[in-house]
Amino acid sequence: MFHVKHCDVIVVGAGHAGLEAATAAARMGCSVALLTMRESDIGTLSCNPAIGGLGKGHLVREIDALDGVMGRLADEAGIQFRLLNRRKGPAVQGPRAQIDRALYGAAARRLLADYQGIELHLCEVTGLAMDQGRVVGVNTARGETFCCRAVILTTGTFLNGMIHIGDATRPAGRWGDATSKSLARDLEDLALPLGRLKTGTPPRLDGRTIAWHLLSEQRGDEEPVMFSYLNVAPRAQQVSCGITETNERTHAIIRGNLSRSAMYGGQITGRGPRYCPSIEDKVTRFADKSSHQIFLEPEGLHDHTVYPNGISTSLPPDVQEAYVRSIKGLEDSVLLQPGYAVEYDYVDPTALDATLAVKNLTGFYLAGQINGTTGYEEAAAQGIVAGINAALFAKGAEPVAFSRTESYIGVLIDDLVTRGVTEPYRMFTSRAEFRLSLRADNADQRLTQKGFALGVVGEARYDHFATRQQAYVAARSSLSAKRFSPNELRASGVEVRLDGHMRDGFSLLGYQSITNNQLTKLLPELDLISATTRIQLNNDALYHQYTHRQEKDVARIKENESVSLVDVDYSKLSSLSGELLEKLTRRRPSTLAEAAGIEGMTPAALTLLVIAAGMRRRA
Repeated sequence: MFHVKHCDVIVVGAGHAGLEAATAAARMGCSVALLTMRESDIGTLSCNPAIGGLGKGHLVREIDALDGVMGRLADEAGIQFRLLNRRKGPAVQGPRAQIDRALYGAAARRLLADYQGIELHLCEVTGLAMDQGRVVGVNTARGETFCCRAVILTTGTFLNGMIHIGDATRPAGRWGDATSKSLARDLEDLALPLGRLKTGTPPRLDGRTIAWHLLSEQRGDEEPVMFSYLNVAPRAQQVSCGITETNERTHAIIRGNLSRSAMYGGQITGRGPRYCPSIEDKVTRFADKSSHQIFLEPEGLHDHTVYPNGISTSLPPDVQEAYVRSIKGLEDSVLLQPGYAVEYDYVDPTALDATLAVKNLTGFYLAGQINGTTGYEEAAAQGIVAGINAALFAKGAEPVAFSRTESYIGVLIDDLVTRGVTEPYRMFTSRAEFRLSLRADNADQRLTQKGFALGVVGEARYDHFATRQQAYVAARSSLSAKRFSPNELRASGVEVRLDGHMRDGFSLLGYQSITNNQLTKLLPELDLISATTRIQLNNDALYHQYTHRQEKDVARIKENESVSLVDVDYSKLSSLSGELLEKLTRRRPSTLAEAAGIEGMTPAALTLLVIAAGMRRRA
């Protein structure tokens, strides 16, 4: 029977992007229909059982600062927490956690069950409902039509998904799940620019058959760093991981069977992630290396499955078993599930604007792997931005973009919509020009006030932030008010130049040569400051002189972001080269900053765009 249902926002897919999109729109007061095929899809960790890492951990912290859910779910389900890059500066340190898959999924389902404003519907979306060239809802396999003001697609790897294991292929978005063909056809009919990408996963092992006593142990941090600003300690039991490595025998088995790999046998056309290569790629591209490290990651406290991080593959099952059993500690291991490659459709993200709206379709948003990214964290970051903007659109409010000067979320989206992708996009700290100020510890300082103004940050979260911020401001003000001459500092054992310049207490926190004992003698109030506030003060002081220099660059980028190109007719700019005219017409950048990120853009062309934008405003 045909039914029509109405709501403000529809979210298709309940993975990490879908969860953040749906909950963000609901927090902003919208009625949300969240549509997914199975209840087990909710918050599924499709690949590795981990969240966070370098760059990725920054994204999770920023999502949490906007009152998103990923950080809290990860803290609840985390079974090993590690802060990566501890030996390097705090700007490039990233929190990471091993996750119990079952605990994470259960926590996500509980959260959705109680989330005000969200209705969960278990069904397959077969197509888009259109009205005069506008997306107004979706159709389902049950004959239902859901109508709305805004639609967000978060389809992951399910659009024309195809699993490859050796020379065997079958339609699937991931192991054990179906694919979505009819929805992919609808996107083709809308003339969206589609391409193919590939990702992969390793075989899963039975942990009871691994000789753990032969392997190195990787423990978590004694003082774990949480993802959410609301949490201070893990909830679940903590475990260790194991470390082993491939060897020459392993590599010989793989080299001898490369022709049987789906990647090397020609079955796969999509590009895979450069920074997460298959074991076939590692053996081929790094032929000079005699071994590659493997991290044996437990998938849960009550699950014997182990994820061997580092040996993703599309080789046949018999070859996988042979090379796995050539590895130290895995000689008698049993494979519970073969590794595989999955190839899927994605939409060229240059077809989107900085709000993740499709440029030529009103009220239609895309988030997650459909935009050419890889990783749970990148998907969730896009989800929260799409959810915010879909809610704003549904309410008739102005959209919001996140600047690359203020967040890794802004870096991610700006990279996608201005540069596009040729391989699955992964976040790294090196992608952020202003990473010294975009740290994991200060995400709330950068984003929570903005989120509260937008309505996506709730009262309870904001009150927690305000209390934390008041403590920070008071501590920094107190420390800055104390001033010391070079002679006073030298008398306390602190080596400084006798240049006559006074140093304030805050700046002393950034002196790496000063011991903690010397600091507390000079600044006894430090003992009264909480550990979290002290970390932020130390980090801000360490980078203060550098971030101060970057302020001019930040101001320039923000000025460019304010120059709107929405109504500029590029065909009337006769001085533009044919190449830039074609790129600008196809990509339709919303701002001068987006235009500046287009490959081949010149200073002369940018000047011409500024003039054209000014003339358009005066017309």
